[in-house]
Amino acid sequence: MIAVEHLTLRVGAFALKDVSFAVPAGQYAVLMGRTGAGKTTLLEALCGLKPVAGGTIRLNERDVTRLKPAERGIGYVPQDRALFQTMTVREHLAFALVSRTAGREIIEPRVAELARLLGIEHLLERKPPGLSGGEAQRVALGRALSVRPGILCLDEPLNALDDETRQGMQRLLAEVQQSTGVTILHVTHNLEEAEQLADRILVLREGKVVAK
Repeated sequence: MIAVEHLTLRVGAFALKDVSFAVPAGQYAVLMGRTGAGKTTLLEALCGLKPVAGGTIRLNERDVTRLKPAERGIGYVPQDRALFQTMTVREHLAFALVSRTAGREIIEPRVAELARLLGIEHLLERKPPGLSGGEAQRVALGRALSVRPGILCLDEPLNALDDETRQGMQRLLAEVQQSTGVTILHVTHNLEEAEQLADRILVLREGKVVAK
């Protein structure tokens, strides 16, 4: 569950004021809006990457407004995927678990599980320069899912993919949501993409989030 109440954000000259919206647990929500409306800024605030000036962010009934990113139970896939060029796919899938000092008995089965779910078992020893756009997106998604987050935030995850790869990724995202039950907030400009995936479509317009 995502509940944002009267949120105010300021980043340089840009500001969002009194933003409120909710996404029920287990739903797939898509956030749309014109370029520069603040969609990415809002997503980063949810993840704890942008400070908030006022209001409340509640995730799965917890007030996380002042918590650090790692304490929020969120998986995040940024627009640029932010993959480490010198790390293998296997290392990416294990990264968050290693950072949390999980043991090998936890890490190895989870990496194998994610690789099966995302169809990237044959890529585990490759590094990002050897991946296609769709493959890299699957790796970024797997890294975000590795610690079983309750919330998944996706910032234009299908941007710049060709039509065939985009359609395959749309099917994969729907399957991931159904199999894990994770609550998803997905930013896009693509209405067709939104209509294919979303249980609900939200629009950020003039600083307010409204249901479409």
